Amino acid sequence: MPLIAHKNLPSFAKLHEEGFIVQKPQHMPEEYIPELHIGLLNMMPDKALKATEQQFFRLLGASNLIAQFYIHPFSLPELAREADAQAYIAEYYDDFENIKANGLDALIVTGANVTQSRLEDQPFWMPLQKILDWASSNVTSTICSCLATQAYMQSKHNITRKLLSKKLTGIYKNRVIDRLHPLVRGINTMFDVPHSRSYSISEKQFSHAGMRIVVQGKESGVSIATTADGFRMICFQGHPEYDTISLMKEFVRDLKLFHSGALQTPPAYPEHYFGDKIRDILSQNPTPDQIESLTAHYLDNTWCDSAKSIITNWIRNVYQLTHIENKKKIYGGVSAK
Repeated sequence: MPLIAHKNLPSFAKLHEEGFIVQKPQHMPEEYIPELHIGLLNMMPDKALKATEQQFFRLLGASNLIAQFYIHPFSLPELAREADAQAYIAEYYDDFENIKANGLDALIVTGANVTQSRLEDQPFWMPLQKILDWASSNVTSTICSCLATQAYMQSKHNITRKLLSKKLTGIYKNRVIDRLHPLVRGINTMFDVPHSRSYSISEKQFSHAGMRIVVQGKESGVSIATTADGFRMICFQGHPEYDTISLMKEFVRDLKLFHSGALQTPPAYPEHYFGDKIRDILSQNPTPDQIESLTAHYLDNTWCDSAKSIITNWIRNVYQLTHIENKKKIYGGVSAK
């Protein structure tokens, strides 16, 4: 179950320090150990680029399999980047044309921060559609996260996301709706999921598109839906990959925007996330730069185990259905029965 440090990506060193099994290709035993090549299309803005990369690496590295994981991060040149982020991507990330030439077994597409309501006006719109089109015919399974889910639903099903009356941010109880689905086998029937978004695809919209609802929350709406086959496209509206501190970092970011005048109203507290101790600390009006250090110790993580279980189930099914040569087609479909 090791991650394979097939390039000098700093995230491999960080995860090794955290106790994950990270090995170089030449250090592996000579007997055959199956490989899985997983793409990570990272569309997050500069400040969240490395954190998002590491969050998904952790989930993949924690899945309990023998397979070697070769993770291939890449981004889109159409996304505006500062010089440091551009240099990081140029040094450590793959080129999509090379990924296409070598093939992938699975793909994860992250969300992105956008300022305009119309996704089709975003610079990544057409390049993202091309990647999703390629993946639908060449990758065993694709996970779309948050905004990527919204883009997929609009691109493939002509379903437009809806603006929420207020931002959905916090930790929300979710229930497994499709209990026989392979993604949620062996998982608790109810578990927490972090959400952070201002737009949503409703249960009715997913159902109208023929998608299968797998996990849903009373407050958060649909958290996981899949294509009718159950596996080729998996849509997350939440962020099971989030670290314990992620929502706090977003709260502090928005608080700084409010203090600078970029936001007209202060951000609301993420729901079901701040305990009494943190609320007491915040009531003393610390500066935004002080908040994280003062509160981090009091944050609880109630979603990590379920997130690991879902990704483990995903990887297990990718492994079972993918041809030994990752440029070849999958063996078949996934049954939920």
